[in-house]
Amino acid sequence: MKLDSNYHSVFKLTYHFVLVIKYRRKVINDQIASRIREIGEHIAPNYNITFLEFNHDRDHVHILFSAHPKSVLSRYINAFKSASSRLIKKEFPEIRKCLWKECFWSRSFCLLTTGGAPIEVIKKYIESQGEKKCTLFTGST
Repeated sequence: MKLDSNYHSVFKLTYHFVLVIKYRRKVINDQIASRIREIGEHIAPNYNITFLEFNHDRDHVHILFSAHPKSVLSRYINAFKSASSRLIKKEFPEIRKCLWKECFWSRSFCLLTTGGAPIEVIKKYIESQGEKKCTLFTGST
């Protein structure tokens, strides 16, 4: 395992971050997901964050990222949610009719440390998102 370092320390801080669309509206397509990723990667260096993996399904995104010990994760998450919500609604105005009161992201999120799981296992999990299709329920929201 390769460790990150600065002048006085060595560290490996890797997180699995999941964001869900408000009321799990199915509004994310490949183009919107690509833009969400661009926005996240663009602001990440300001918070000493590095994207390692990104994938999506129709109603949520998964992001694997590494952070510096000085990173304030809550500030990055708030900046990412705010910027991506504002820009996605501006650049894809048709999405507004699918949202509830124009809320894009759910207020909640999931942030997990990767713990002892090998990064490759987590990367494979994220890469596989959206591949499984449920045939029992075909309704849409």
